[in-house]
Amino acid sequence: MTAPVRLPQGPYTPRATPLELPAGGGPLTSRTVYSAAHVVANPYADTGPDGPAAVDWESTLAFRRHLWSHGLGVAEAMDTAQRGMGLDWPGAAELIRRSAAEARAVGGRIACGVGTDQLPPTSEPTLAAVASAYEEQLTLAEANDVQPILMASRALARAARGPEDYLATYAHLLRQSGEPVILHWLGPMFDPALEGYWGSADLDEATDTFLKVIAEHPDKVDGVKISLLDAAREIDVRRRLPSGVRCYTGDDFHYPELIAGDEQGFSHALLGIFDPLGPLAAHAVRVLDTGDVDGFRSLLDPTVELSRHLFQPPTRFYKTGVVLLAWLAGHQDHFTMVGGLQSARSLPHLARAYRLADGLGLFPDPELAAHRMRTLLEVQGGTA
Repeated sequence: MTAPVRLPQGPYTPRATPLELPAGGGPLTSRTVYSAAHVVANPYADTGPDGPAAVDWESTLAFRRHLWSHGLGVAEAMDTAQRGMGLDWPGAAELIRRSAAEARAVGGRIACGVGTDQLPPTSEPTLAAVASAYEEQLTLAEANDVQPILMASRALARAARGPEDYLATYAHLLRQSGEPVILHWLGPMFDPALEGYWGSADLDEATDTFLKVIAEHPDKVDGVKISLLDAAREIDVRRRLPSGVRCYTGDDFHYPELIAGDEQGFSHALLGIFDPLGPLAAHAVRVLDTGDVDGFRSLLDPTVELSRHLFQPPTRFYKTGVVLLAWLAGHQDHFTMVGGLQSARSLPHLARAYRLADGLGLFPDPELAAHRMRTLLEVQGGTA
């Protein structure tokens, strides 16, 4: 038995063995599932929070191969990869190029975030400048044969004067896109700069504008990703989508029920929590593929407590817990993040994330995870 770990909340005895999951498995069939994957920083790079991101490309790509090996798709260069929080556009562009090549080599499904983050964050951009920035990133995605995910734009939120500016900008971009895109609505809990997106702080009005964009261009929208942590609103949007347009849940609080669905439909998934839950999430969806909704829920429902903990306010710092769990699970050799974001959560928060993840059996080697958690506690807290 692994010796207890002295967490800030009290002594904790780790599991002796990980959760047993079936090896391998074919493609997921009933749902399209993407994991928004994190990037692994280079801990020896001489750079600071305001400098360009220093990425450990070998470990970053290895983690994507891990996700693909379980049948999950990779949503690349999204907010989980610290897009706009340490990873700038040149870094994101390189990440997209490298991941796209890796996906082709292993036959993995991939989509990538397309935004406007090459525009200066303090500028007052014009709508034309916003459209041009989106077009540059769309061109890169298409050149690398990667499905674009049109991310919500901080620059567009600053430039737009009302719903009509969003309608015009997205109409222009959808006409430019060669293939159907995924539209991403990221709420202000993930990024406060996106308050009032779609031209209104009233969510009913914003929803109507969002749906109007889709209704006017259904052939150019593969699906929508909704990250509002509001299950009722997602279900409402899902039921109002044109036929053939998918809903990808981005709700890290209610994902089991939304993916399971109801008599009127279900959501696919594009989730940051499926970074640490990758193998378990893939197994759960394979159970769902057989029609066993109860079995699916029995696997995923217990993970919600961990997800709600990682994504608690300020929600945008959930990435710190995600990277901690990747380190504890042995997917990388250190707990260093781009921009120094490893300091964004408290030691008690990280300790509880460890305990919840270990209780679920997420760590392939519980003894390694316990050792690494002790090391973190000794360095940051002085005792373990």
